Amino acid sequence: MFSKEESRLLREEFWTSFGKSFPRKWILYNTKIKGLSFKFYFDTKKALVALDLEDDLENRINSWEKLVALKSILTTDFLPEAFYEEEYFLDNGKEISRIYVPLEAKVSIHNKNSWRDVMEFFNETMSLFEAFFEEYKDVIKG
Repeated sequence: MFSKEESRLLREEFWTSFGKSFPRKWILYNTKIKGLSFKFYFDTKKALVALDLEDDLENRINSWEKLVALKSILTTDFLPEAFYEEEYFLDNGKEISRIYVPLEAKVSIHNKNSWRDVMEFFNETMSLFEAFFEEYKDVIKG
């Protein structure tokens, strides 16, 4: 078990190491589409890469419908293991829509032995997510 401070330092060390190992500018929040962002998520139980829709309900539904229309392209040409969840609840209770790809391995941000696998997963998966987005952002933006 780690103290809050030890846990914070490990998380900080992971993200710093990830940035140095894979130095590139990710799209993340800079999608130019209101409420749509890409996220890396890594905690003591799981790692995943996500595309989140967090706007007001009307805009969220509008963007979600476009992403659902592109689902076969995303899952055939880019990320076959992507999950679509129109109603996804964050730990804080907020409801969003999310498309995500989990790392199918037992990992923990507290276990440095799993870091390399997570970093490679993040790099490969987010690169594919961004390639899909770059190719279809005009459709998504609509």
